[in-house]
Amino acid sequence: MTHKSLLNAFGLATIASVAAATTILAADASKLPPTSTQTGVTYAKDIQPIFKANCFGCHGETRQSHKLRLDTLDDALKGSSDGKVIVPGKSAESDLVLAVCWDTKPDHQMPPQPRPRRGGGGTNTAAGGTPPPAPAPAKPLTTEQVSLIRAWIDQGAK
Repeated sequence: MTHKSLLNAFGLATIASVAAATTILAADASKLPPTSTQTGVTYAKDIQPIFKANCFGCHGETRQSHKLRLDTLDDALKGSSDGKVIVPGKSAESDLVLAVCWDTKPDHQMPPQPRPRRGGGGTNTAAGGTPPPAPAPAKPLTTEQVSLIRAWIDQGAK
């Protein structure tokens, strides 16, 4: 094979791999709840309270999983280490919406289910010798909350 045909073969293989990965990881946007009919939705008034109750533990001021912060509008619009998660005007294309709607991405649900504890010894115990309490099970956002987040994004994410 010539150098040029090797490069062409590599390019085709790369495109095929990306297409396959995109298909596998693609979310089913048809399972999204409808957008709320509420108008004038803002981050400060409507969305921040949802994020505070459900997302700040991993995406707030003190901890930023995947470098995503949702505790301020500016930070939420910046996105994560993987890129933007909010596409203003396009909620069905926004990774944030797809992640919080558990039906669209069953392998990547936000907020996530707690992971089982590792180990079995007393190495992770509180001062009194008892293990710390297990985290509360994650609850999916309600249909109304996801619909409101969709409306906020579709109205420009302001």
